[in-house]
Amino acid sequence: MSFTKTTEQASNYNHLEKMSISDLLSNINKEDKTVPDAVENAIPQIESLVSKIVEKLQNGGRLFYMGAGTSGRLGVVDASECPPTFGVSYDLVIGLIAGGDPAIRKAVEFAEDDTEQGWKDLEMHKISGKDVVIGIAASGTTPYVIGALEQCNAANIITGCITCNEGSPLAITAQYPIVVTVGPEFVTGSSRMKAGTAQKLVLNMISTATMIQLGKVKGNKMVDMQLSNNKLVDRGTRMIMDELKIERTLAAELLKKHGTVRNAIDNYGA
Repeated sequence: MSFTKTTEQASNYNHLEKMSISDLLSNINKEDKTVPDAVENAIPQIESLVSKIVEKLQNGGRLFYMGAGTSGRLGVVDASECPPTFGVSYDLVIGLIAGGDPAIRKAVEFAEDDTEQGWKDLEMHKISGKDVVIGIAASGTTPYVIGALEQCNAANIITGCITCNEGSPLAITAQYPIVVTVGPEFVTGSSRMKAGTAQKLVLNMISTATMIQLGKVKGNKMVDMQLSNNKLVDRGTRMIMDELKIERTLAAELLKKHGTVRNAIDNYGA
C-alpha cells in the first residue's frame, strides 16, 4: 500500500540544536497551535463514531481503546479517568496497550508488531458485538491495532480509529475512522508531540461527549464523580451548596450520607 505518512515527513525546522531555549519553546508552541484546527476538521468523523458508541453503551456494551506506545498510553489514561470523573464502572471503558500493563511505563520491544495479540487481548475481555473498539495509532500502520480491528470487523463488532495519516491501513480498516492530519512534527517523526496532542484532544471529546449523552453530567457538573480525595469532597460539597442553595454544613452532611452529588441532590427533602 502506498500513502503519504505525513507524521514522518521532515520537520519544518532545522538545526534545532542551534536554537535558544526561547526559540525552541516558541517554535514548538507555534506547531502546537495548529493541532486544534486539525481536530476541528475531524469533528464530523468524531460525531459519527460517538453516536455509535452511545448507542452501544446504552444497550449494555463497552468501549475499548487499543494502541501501542504513546497511543496506547493515551487510551489507557482516558479509560482510567472515566470511573473517577463520571462514576462509571472500570469495565465500561477499557484501555489495552501492546505489551500489557508493563508497557505503560517502559517500551516492550516488538509488542506492536504482533498481528494476533490485539485480538487475543480483546478475547480475554469476552469481546462481543455489543461493544465498540477504537484503534489508536498516529502512523496508522501498527500491526497490533490493525490485526485486532480486522478481527473485530469479521466478528461484526463496531470499529473506529484515531490516526494522523490520511489513507493509512488503519484508516481504511476502521468502519468509523477519525483522521487528524497534523503534518510533520517539530522533531521529525516524534509523534508523541502534535499527533499525541491531537489524539488526547479527540479522546477527551469522545469520552466526555459520550458520558454526557449517557446522563453522567448535570448542568455542567460531574455529579457522579467518585469522592476519592479531600479536593473532590470539597468540590462535591460546593456543587450541592450551589444547586440547592444551602449552607456548607448541611451540604457536607448530605454528601456524606448519600455518597454522590447526584444522590444528595435527588434525595434532598425526601
